[in-house]
Amino acid sequence: MRSWSPSIENDLRHLLNEWDPIGVADDVQDEYDCMLAPLLQRLRSGANRTEIGEFPRHELEDHFGLDPLGLRPGAMASRVITWWTAAGEADGTGSA
Repeated sequence: MRSWSPSIENDLRHLLNEWDPIGVADDVQDEYDCMLAPLLQRLRSGANRTEIGEFPRHELEDHFGLDPLGLRPGAMASRVITWWTAAGEADGTGSA
């Protein structure tokens, strides 16, 4: 199982800040840090797109109090999985 480093966390933070579902990433770079470890744990355990997508959907509804409709957590999950797979190929560990 692949471990993660500060650069992996920073890369994932960057993806979450680009997604920026509540529109604050320009001012608060760590707003979505509550999602880093849970997403990385899911990725490391081999969670699929649906499982990864359920986490941000849940966070949007229960943590941030938002309606996920229109915020596209499924598309974000696909992007995260694509990034994770590419990061594994880049570091020689393969996919999670």
